[in-house]
Amino acid sequence: MRAGSWNTARWTIAGQLLMLNRLNINDRLWKYIFDISVQETDCLRRLREETATMPLAEMQIVPEEGQLLAFLVRLLGVRKALEIGVFTGYSTLWTAMALPGDGSLVACDISREWTDVARRYWREAGMEDRIDLRLGPGLDTLKNLLMDGQGGSFDFAFIDADKENYPAYFDLCIQLVRPGGLIVLDNMLRSGEVIDPAITETGTVQIRRLNERIKQDQRIFSCLLPIADGVQLVLNRIGE
Repeated sequence: MRAGSWNTARWTIAGQLLMLNRLNINDRLWKYIFDISVQETDCLRRLREETATMPLAEMQIVPEEGQLLAFLVRLLGVRKALEIGVFTGYSTLWTAMALPGDGSLVACDISREWTDVARRYWREAGMEDRIDLRLGPGLDTLKNLLMDGQGGSFDFAFIDADKENYPAYFDLCIQLVRPGGLIVLDNMLRSGEVIDPAITETGTVQIRRLNERIKQDQRIFSCLLPIADGVQLVLNRIGE
């Protein structure tokens, strides 16, 4: 890149960062965004509110992220979806409700206690038949799907589980999601900790390394969004 081109790019990036800093998402603006855009059903709202009273409630995604998932599922015409990390099923329900009537979602988690809460709301929303809950270690479930011949058969995957295994989940999802399919990864900014090399907690280190890998991976096209705790969108290009 020529010096002039680099200077132009540098100042363009600097200007964009300045604009981001100027957009102060305070409580009033967040409430406006929520009120004006989020189309949360009563069932989703009550599930979110019940989860908010539980230990580890911070593991639940925020409503605007749930709506983003549903938007992407509808936009891509997803018929077969995959989720790694269910918790109490809020993100699962957003996704399932966006699927067509003959759509399906394989949902992976290790906790019967949490997913029992999820099942109550899935049943109430009439979505339980669309959701194939697999209890057990997520890596085992994904490997079993591959051994069952389901590689390249999923349109969409959402990863929101233990951060230490994010790289392994991602590598398996690349094999399970079809060319042109989408992988969405949550918590990819780790509350800003990804930019602090002094933080050596295993989950943060793995996500930091995965972000760097994704940037260099020629098999995919990606976009990291500063929504919630950082949402990475990855378009699978294998086989294109």
